[in-house]
Amino acid sequence: MKKLDLLYVEYDFTVTPREPWSDVLVAQLGDAGFDSFIDTDKGVTGYILKSLDHDGILESVELMQFDGCDIAFAKADIPPTNWNHEWEKNFDPIIVDDRCEIRAPFHESRGLEYEIVIEPKMSFGTGHHQTTHMMIQHLLKENLTGLDVLDMGSGTGVLAILAMMRGAATAHAIDIDTWCFENAVENVERNNIKNLEVILGGAEQLAGKSYDFIIANINRNILLADIPAYAAVLKPGGTILFSGFYTEDLPAIQQACKEVGITYDYHLTKDNWVGVKMLKNS
Repeated sequence: MKKLDLLYVEYDFTVTPREPWSDVLVAQLGDAGFDSFIDTDKGVTGYILKSLDHDGILESVELMQFDGCDIAFAKADIPPTNWNHEWEKNFDPIIVDDRCEIRAPFHESRGLEYEIVIEPKMSFGTGHHQTTHMMIQHLLKENLTGLDVLDMGSGTGVLAILAMMRGAATAHAIDIDTWCFENAVENVERNNIKNLEVILGGAEQLAGKSYDFIIANINRNILLADIPAYAAVLKPGGTILFSGFYTEDLPAIQQACKEVGITYDYHLTKDNWVGVKMLKNS
């Protein structure tokens, strides 16, 4: 299904100071229903389907009421647009540690050890964001041979696809967003990945399942709410990777994990974002 000729509303946000609050704003806008973003010199431009937009759409965005930064915005309706074409114009290939390339079908292959072809659409997880980049770095270090893997908040499905390329036996890629679900299904097929099931939904989809290895790249609030659900389906001795939050949020994530028998191993940082590895007690 292609995201063509849909009616969108554009919100152009000016964020002062821009860092780190533009990234925080993007995360909160995503929770509010915005499904695509473009970084600007003064902040970020967000897009939401006109059918989802309403006068109170920003009331749930906590940062709009935060005293630590100033946010102004201008709003405009966008005429019917071929969004796939617009997205492709701004999509560059990603190289991680000279081992993994994430590219679009219209890019030439560099012949690296791992090559993932992603159809660029308005869904998260192309590898451009710091959190996805760190999760790829983690996966390149892990031995996934024969493991059952969960990719929670999977976006394009790129992390689950890489896990399968790294030897996982099975994988579930779960995302609550319909566009992400449809894009991930296409990307799994495009990369000829077997035994990877894409599932539409949230933590409620975990009932009755069991995993050796979990990838959860979402955001702080969802992680804190769902860590008990992840712990319930992670096998003793299993590994879980978390990202989607800032360095200052790491203690809260560690504490929530400690309460359910998951202990800290180590973490990576990139522009104040964190990608952490933790282990479930045996």
